[in-house]
Parts: sequence; structure tokens; C-alpha cells
Amino acid sequence: MKKTAEQLNKHEAIDHQRMLIRKIQSLGSRYNPELRMLQSPFSSPGYHTALRDVEFIHSTRDSLSYALGLLDTELAEFELRAFEIIGQVVSLQDTDRSQDTFGIWSWFYEEPLAQMAPPDWNWADFCGSRLVQALKRHGNRFPEALRKAVADSIGYACEAIIKRNVGPDYTNIAILGAFVTRIAGEQLERRDFADYGLKRLQKLYEYTMKRGAFQEYNSPVYTYIAILELSKLHSETMDDKVRGLTRELIDLTWRTVAGYYHPATRQWSGPHSRSYETLLNKQSKAFLQVATRGAVMFFGWEELPYEEEWYKSGFECPATCLEAFRVPRTQEIRQLYAGDETDGTGNWAVTYMTPQISIGSFTNSDLWNQRRPLLVYADNNGLPAYIQLRCLHDGYDFCSARFKSKQEQGQVLFGIDFITDGGDTHPNLDLTGGAIEAGDLRLRLEIGGQLEGVVAESTEAGASIRIGEAHCVLTTWFAAFTGHAGRGRDWTWEVQETGDRILVELILYTGPRKRIDLHALQQAAMVFSLDMEQAPGGPGPQIEVTEGKLRVSASGEEAEAFSLRLRPGQAE
Repeated sequence: MKKTAEQLNKHEAIDHQRMLIRKIQSLGSRYNPELRMLQSPFSSPGYHTALRDVEFIHSTRDSLSYALGLLDTELAEFELRAFEIIGQVVSLQDTDRSQDTFGIWSWFYEEPLAQMAPPDWNWADFCGSRLVQALKRHGNRFPEALRKAVADSIGYACEAIIKRNVGPDYTNIAILGAFVTRIAGEQLERRDFADYGLKRLQKLYEYTMKRGAFQEYNSPVYTYIAILELSKLHSETMDDKVRGLTRELIDLTWRTVAGYYHPATRQWSGPHSRSYETLLNKQSKAFLQVATRGAVMFFGWEELPYEEEWYKSGFECPATCLEAFRVPRTQEIRQLYAGDETDGTGNWAVTYMTPQISIGSFTNSDLWNQRRPLLVYADNNGLPAYIQLRCLHDGYDFCSARFKSKQEQGQVLFGIDFITDGGDTHPNLDLTGGAIEAGDLRLRLEIGGQLEGVVAESTEAGASIRIGEAHCVLTTWFAAFTGHAGRGRDWTWEVQETGDRILVELILYTGPRKRIDLHALQQAAMVFSLDMEQAPGGPGPQIEVTEGKLRVSASGEEAEAFSLRLRPGQAE
């Protein structure tokens, strides 16, 4: 019989051991005994790995997670396989101190470090964290030679982490590095590692508490990692000071998650500084269900997709935050997430939420494919639909397009301009030099999720979108690109349905593949508004062209909302 959340909360704890064993058994068919690693379908974010057209890979990180899970089951039948995996992955670490990559691993067995483009130094943190947990929990079960090899490997990873010394603005790696070095220091009796881990945690604590938020602000994927890794550190450390710092950071993080949760759509409201998927994936849903002990329910407990690294991690949503996951509300959140409020350099995240919709925006962002600088969730008859702004170069998100906005409740005034010193598919790994080869460049409002009954139509001034009870009005106030300039009526948003998405698009260029030199564009900037509650009234925003910039003010306001480069140039 499936257990309800109420039954679970009243009568018994979540059976993590049972869920872990079920997960480990489900992974067994993917184990490759010849390579002694876990096989997975190949996927890539588009950088670091140079692999292409590969069907399967063997991940170093995922293999170590599997090995730790095997040991955590405490079942003797899994012990030898776990040791084989750990020994294999340890052997793949770079142990040559003359190399910059000393102490790290490649992502995949199929691609050595020298072939990556470039190597990912985060793998010292990710792989090191699995090894340090395995040694702490199960080191007494290891064969002597393997125990020594693992201890050495952890030490090399710690050296790489300390040498790299990332700052507190790289949230998940700052936490992971603190975890690896602190727990390694305690387990290996290396005071230098332990002291470094504590200092790194203290820096993160001071940086975060001063701002009231992590640098990777409101990121579903990285907030999940932050909670998980802070909880691991809190559970595994023997030091009361470390426990105190992690407890405060965990509580702060859960307040953020609860504040942005939208009960009607059961989604994590935007804007998102980093996100891989616009709708919550199964892992995120399962994590929230376990952490809230069923205050949010996405799965029957017997079908919940449990992750092996959750075992003994100790993550749990504080009871004081649970109501926010259950009760619909109307609220506005304004949070400084970067820069300084006093000198005008501050970047803000603004979210407006009603029982039916949530809409969030950043005041300043690039349009990398991991950003969600303008994001709407709407209740579509009990299921979520979303609206997401994108700028696409040949179908992939273009990082040299910039987003600026001013949001007041459900109304967002926003603009797009372009920079010449930015990246193409990544903010800094593939800099364009200010020019791209393109057969297509367009802006897109992408509508996804539950599309039944959704109506999107092009209008004279922009577009109209209806989702359930929500009516969204998009208006073009100014648009200029490749020498063509004009008011909104000169530009038409096109609407097309693709089956799983509705696309509302403004075409900047489409045709024969050609070089688009951003330096040469005399004008390339746009101003729009997105209104969730009512169509804009009055004359619209004031747009003034001064010294090569568009200075934009909201209707009826004298203060500048934001400014855009009328002609592309270097980022300020």
C-alpha cells in the first residue's frame, strides 16, 4: 500500500536504507565489469568535453557515487564491486605534480584530461567528496593497499583544491572544497587540510550572510547542491564550529527555497542564475519531497527516484519553512544578489507571485543557456506552463546578448543589447571577438510545460498569450538591428507550435549563412514590456537616445529604469 505524506509523518521515518538498496539494484545493469565503471548515455553541456557523436561514456564522478552507494548498503555482495570501481577511478587521477591538472580527473574514461577542452578543475572537488565519504564511512573495510591509495588520492585532490583556491562567489565549489579538505583533514589527521577547510567555510559564511544570498542566486540546481553538500559537511564533521556555520547557511538556503516555491504550479519561481531545465526535473522533485517529508508530494514513496548520494547526508527542510510549500500567497521578493546597493552597481532579482502565476526577472544578465533572467510560471488547470525569454544564434542561446529590466509586480519593462567582448555559447569559453557566423539570429519567448488550452497570438504591437486564468501581453516599444530602426509596429513577432512548445519569436536575421560583425552594427537594441495582469496603458516608457545609449524610463517616471548600448561595444 502506498503511504501518504500524513501517514509517513505520523508513524514512521523515511526508509533511506530501503530506497538506497532499490536504487543501487537499478544501476546494476549499467556496470561494465571490464572497465570497472558505470556506463551512462553520453550528454554534454557543450563545453569542457570535446567528445561528439558518442553513444555511451563511463563517468568518473558517477562511478564513484555508485561505489559509495554500494558500500552504504552494507551488503557484503556489493563490496568487491565497490572496491574495483574505487581502485579504477583512483588510477585515473593525474598524479604528475609537474602538470597543471595534478590532483583532478577527466569527466569520462573515454576522454583523458589532455583531450578535454579544457579540463574541469571542479572534478577534484566532486570526485574527492565521494572518496572522502567512502573512506570515513567504510575505510575499515578497505583492503590495506586500497585504503592507502584512496588516502593518497584524497590528499592530491586536496592539494589541487587548495592551489586553485576558489572564492566564496563560486558557491557550490566553495562548499565542496571546504567539505573535502575539512573532512579529509579530520580523517587523515592533516591539520593543514582541516584548517584550510574551516577558513574556506568561514569566508563563504561571511560573504553569504552579508548579502543574504549565495552568488549563484536562486539556482535550482546549485541551491540543491549547496543544501546537500552543506548537510553532508554538517553530518560528517567532528567540529562544533563547522556544525554551527553550516547550520546557519542551511537554514538561510531553505528560507530561499521555500520563499520561491510556487504551490499552484509546484515550481521553483524565477529568475534563476543557473538552471539546466526550466521545469523541475525528477531529481529536484524527489529531493524536495524527501526534504519536506511529504509536504510536497510528487511520487508515491515506493516509486520515488532516490539518489544514492542522499544516504546519510542529513538534509531536511526546517519545520518553520514547511508552510510556504503548502499555502498559496501573493508576495513580491526583491533581493540584491550582486554589486553594491549604495553605488548603483547593484543587480537585483525581483519576483512577483500570486496563487496563479509567478514572474521573475534580473535587473541585469546575459542570456547564457543556463540563465533564466525572465521567467514566468502559470497554473494551467493544475499543471505548470512556463514562459522563458531566450536569444538564439543558429538555435543555441547567444551569450553576447544582454538583458536589462525593471519589474514592478506583474509588469516587466526590459531591454536587449549586445556586447563585442562576450561569448557565443558560453560567457567566456568561446569569446566571439565581436563577430559571428550565422544563418539565424532571433529572440524567443518560449512557452512550454502544459500547453493544452494555451493561446498565443501575434498582435500589431507584440503578442498576446493566455494560460489558464493568466493573460500575458508582450509589447515592443523600440527595436533596431542591422541598420533597420523603428517602433514596435515595424517589427512582428511570429508564433509557431512545435508540438511540445509554442514559440513567439522576433527574427533579427534569417537567411544565407553570413558573418555578422557586431562592431559594424550602427544600432542593435530593443525595448519591450511583459505584463501579466493587464495590458500597458498610457504612452508607454520614455526612451531617450543620448551619447550612443538608449536611456529607458517607465511610463510616468523620471528616474531611469535602465540604459542600453544602442551600438554594440565592450561590456561596461
